[in-house]
Amino acid sequence: MTSNSPAIAQPNAWLLPAAALLVLISLAAAVFLGVVDIPAEDIVAVLTGGGSSEARAIILDIRLPRIVTGILAGIQFALAGLILQTITRNPLADPSLMGVSQGATLTVTIFLLFTVYIFNPGSHTVAELPIGWLPAAGTVGGMIAGGIIYLLAFRLGLSPLRITLCGIAIGAILHAITIGLIAGWGSARIEIILEWLSGSLYARTWDHALFLLPFTAAGLAVLPLIYRPLILLQFDAAVARSFGLSYRKQFSLALLVSCALAASAVGSVGPIVFVGLVVPHLARFLAGRHFPLVLPLTIVLGAVIVTLGDLIGRLAGRAEEVPIGVVTAIVGAPALLALLRKVP
Repeated sequence: MTSNSPAIAQPNAWLLPAAALLVLISLAAAVFLGVVDIPAEDIVAVLTGGGSSEARAIILDIRLPRIVTGILAGIQFALAGLILQTITRNPLADPSLMGVSQGATLTVTIFLLFTVYIFNPGSHTVAELPIGWLPAAGTVGGMIAGGIIYLLAFRLGLSPLRITLCGIAIGAILHAITIGLIAGWGSARIEIILEWLSGSLYARTWDHALFLLPFTAAGLAVLPLIYRPLILLQFDAAVARSFGLSYRKQFSLALLVSCALAASAVGSVGPIVFVGLVVPHLARFLAGRHFPLVLPLTIVLGAVIVTLGDLIGRLAGRAEEVPIGVVTAIVGAPALLALLRKVP
């Protein structure tokens, strides 16, 4: 039996191609624009395997590593925020809600204040711990904080409200401890601590990108496994169980994925605020409640916003660049208020 009726188009089917084009535009702008003006033909020469040594150093060793690191971190922040907002049914959820950002911040602060310098065994000299350990330290701290909050909420009876309240309480304690440590012992390294706390891609190298890559790849790879549970976790536990969902198991798995993504991102680039909070709202604003479109759009927009935010910070500050965390806060707060005005 044939039908002359036209096929039903997917809602806002143009969004993903437009978002992909925006990724390419933002990536090209981030590569071709910067504090140091390099002719476009020299940049093209570098990207095709030639170019001067100075241009190669700037493009391949400075701009591209921070761009790739920013893209990976943006994807992780945005995806972590979307998962948290979905499973907690809280539109204000982001990595700081689960105490992940605060746990990573506390660990990094301790690392910078107390463990950067150690004594070499058998000598009287002082050695410096590799600063490359910093992302791992932040990731471990974020995951430990998330684990503590999960266990506390689990003992009280796991639910979106309890996980939210436990995250707020533990996060506030961890933040207070961090501020106390900075106030008491931070004078020697206050500049580097504040730079990290503001969220920054300054001096990020290929090592940071390679550190984030497995987390991003694993997070994207596990999405097909938690896609249906995420849709059902938007409803009450009784409704989700009526569809055959193992509520506690799937809730825990989604929470683990979110914490791992957020902790590794914070550990690598610092707590870039508003990305995990605003990007999912922006995706919903553009795609409506069509979750199959909201999910990929969130991923793409996370990469775009961090890339453009870092570019704005570089161009606005020139030699003294503005940290991306400052840019996302300045832009993100009004954007969130504007989006909230559209919410019925």
